[in-house]
Amino acid sequence: MKRVVITGLGIWSCLGKTLDEVRESLYTGRSGIVLDPVRKQMGFRSALTGYVEVPELKQALSRAQRTFMPEQAKYAYCATEQALRQAGIDADWLDKNEVGLLYGNDSSAEPVVRSTDKIREKGDTTLCGSGAIFQSMNSTVTMNLGTIFHLRGINLTVSGACASGAHAIGLGALLIQNGLQDTVVCGGAQEVNPYAVASFDGISAFSVREEAPAKASRPFDRDRDGLVPSGGAATVILEEYKHAVRRGAPILAEVLGYGFSANGDHMSSPNIDGPARSLRMAIERAGIDRREIGYLNAHATSTRVGDSREAQAIYEVFGDQPTEVTSTKGQTGHEMWMAGASEVIYSLLMMKNDFIAPNLNFENPDEDSARLLIPAQRVAKHFDTFLSNSFGFGGTNASLIIRNL
Repeated sequence: MKRVVITGLGIWSCLGKTLDEVRESLYTGRSGIVLDPVRKQMGFRSALTGYVEVPELKQALSRAQRTFMPEQAKYAYCATEQALRQAGIDADWLDKNEVGLLYGNDSSAEPVVRSTDKIREKGDTTLCGSGAIFQSMNSTVTMNLGTIFHLRGINLTVSGACASGAHAIGLGALLIQNGLQDTVVCGGAQEVNPYAVASFDGISAFSVREEAPAKASRPFDRDRDGLVPSGGAATVILEEYKHAVRRGAPILAEVLGYGFSANGDHMSSPNIDGPARSLRMAIERAGIDRREIGYLNAHATSTRVGDSREAQAIYEVFGDQPTEVTSTKGQTGHEMWMAGASEVIYSLLMMKNDFIAPNLNFENPDEDSARLLIPAQRVAKHFDTFLSNSFGFGGTNASLIIRNL
């Protein structure tokens, strides 16, 4: 199998719009969660959300290009432009080489709602506009990125609920390992508008700690009362190792292992067996001893059952091994389709800077989280290998192991 390395990173999230901003937020334990009064006016039970600025792209893209872009595609464009720049890849290089694209996305709600409202109001479908169809399709992110950056390799949207971004990176690595692509742009994007998450609010999935937004997302804490929605986009450039060396690319890390599984039972309530099998598969494919893993970024979204089952799965695989486990969702909320990609970037930034960000708001463990090493404060630590978990509705699971280079 060919080796797969990471040569570029890009991020647009509630923790910052550059890698430096995000690293500082992680280091200081800053929360990106706010209260959105618009959601309350719309009838939301919880108005909590991660705050993500929608980029203004008039200076970067033509009006025609912007016409086809919903909110999450704009985030993805900004993250991808950053990642390509860090990887030393410019427009001329993209035109001369075949580059693939695998990006996680599992909704495009706002364009559908706005188009439907206009049709009902005006009784005329032509008033939707020429960009409506491209904005509303689930593959909108890969369609937009592929045409803007002239990417001519595989072009595919990975739709795997909250594991979408992680599966995109794992599948990109598999393509490179098997010699089918030399370079793949991977990532995940999530729209932050209220329409995308209203149904989640309708089933009481969200925290209602509105009086203290920064304390609402509480992964692994005994008193957690639900997740906080968030979003943005994260891009990771994957390359075949020798290909990256030949082009003099900055080699940041290596993708060692990708594990996946399905729970095969309940639509929304996870089990222990599925996540545990994903963890074991990632470790086996990485070809390492589990004791080499110096940090584990958990999926833990701050839901009672989800956090509990993941804690049990981690303990089943790692036992009493003293490896720090945290969920960065205490700071970001749940970035959903983006989370599997963004959390690889968050973990990489920590690994490169010798610290582990705190598991924010972890004050009282429950019987399952008490068995894990979950630091509530920042930890100064050098580590060279981490594992990142991402799980999604329908029981889809993905685990990625990344090593420092």
